[in-house]
Amino acid sequence: MIEGVRERARLPTWLFALVFTTFAFATDDYVIAGVLPAISGDLGVSEAAGGQLVTVFSLAFALAAPVASVVSATWSRRGLLTWALALFVAANWAAAGTTSYAVLMGLRALAALAAAAVVPAAYAIATSLAPEGRQGRYLALVMGGLTGSLMLGVPIGTWVGGAFGWQATFGLGGLLGLVALVWIRVTLPVLPRAQAMPVRERLAPLGRPQVLLGLLGIVAIVLGSMMLMTYLAPFLRDLAGAGPAELGWVFAAAGLAGLAGGQLGGRAADRWGADRALIAGVAGFTGVMAVFTVCWLLRPLALLALLPLLLVWAGVSWWIPPPAQTRLLALAGPAGPQALALNSSAVYVGVSGGGALGGLVLESHGSGWLPAAAALVELVALGLFWTASRLRA
Repeated sequence: MIEGVRERARLPTWLFALVFTTFAFATDDYVIAGVLPAISGDLGVSEAAGGQLVTVFSLAFALAAPVASVVSATWSRRGLLTWALALFVAANWAAAGTTSYAVLMGLRALAALAAAAVVPAAYAIATSLAPEGRQGRYLALVMGGLTGSLMLGVPIGTWVGGAFGWQATFGLGGLLGLVALVWIRVTLPVLPRAQAMPVRERLAPLGRPQVLLGLLGIVAIVLGSMMLMTYLAPFLRDLAGAGPAELGWVFAAAGLAGLAGGQLGGRAADRWGADRALIAGVAGFTGVMAVFTVCWLLRPLALLALLPLLLVWAGVSWWIPPPAQTRLLALAGPAGPQALALNSSAVYVGVSGGGALGGLVLESHGSGWLPAAAALVELVALGLFWTASRLRA
């Protein structure tokens, strides 16, 4: 116990700056779900069209991340983070002042380009500066900024948007980016410039069919989860009459449940094996989606009565990624590090696909069909991993 406290006390300040940086970017991406109805109403577009703000951010990130990692490989890390965070701040503050849907889409793409440069670099810095034997812990802390955004950043951003308008939410995103920029500049040490990795070597894992199927499985897993997450506001409004204030509490509770689910999923992958843990997670997700579909038939329901189900949904959604990534590592074999480098892009392709496909379902059939469609996509993901395992065997 005492050793754990001492270890946390010795953690360097620059590490917390990197955690806050990933927290700021993830908050900026996910918070759209909480203010989606307000954005759509003010800009005169449908909620399905408003959801494409998530799609464009995630798709731009997915496409730019591998390119940014190659192009900026020999750049100064402090310089890269400084200029990218400055672009992020400018894009968010400009978004707070626009009244054009098209301009807002472009600004979201610029913010995503900044994220694509910073987030992979933050992971690399954490592992390169970590003491021997602590690389995993440092990396886990930096990645924890993503989950922390769901527990704290998204609820705060949603409440701010409900109280002061959605423009204030983007203003808050720019402020978070500014704090991250200053914190990085003050605490991050000067790092030696790295040698560039050849593009062919970085993309080599895509030449293996089982790895490609594994990456597609990651895409499908995230896509299925984000179909409901992106349009949670209209879904809970239609199901339980929930407004922005209630959504803030829902996101906070869901973030906490997701953090617990991710830890349990990782332990299950270690104890049961990745395959069994993955099957259990997808089965749990599919079951929750089936219950949501039944609830839709019984609407309207009290939000408080739905809270346990929402917590289980968040838990199983975050349970699935650890065993899925463990399975991807096994499929990649010696190419595991390169496959995981592409994993970030696969995740954001899934996020963008979730916004796009979920928008189509919402526009054509209504929010009540989102759970069933999400469950179907998760089952497809399970089939992709099964096929990849068969190819490897």
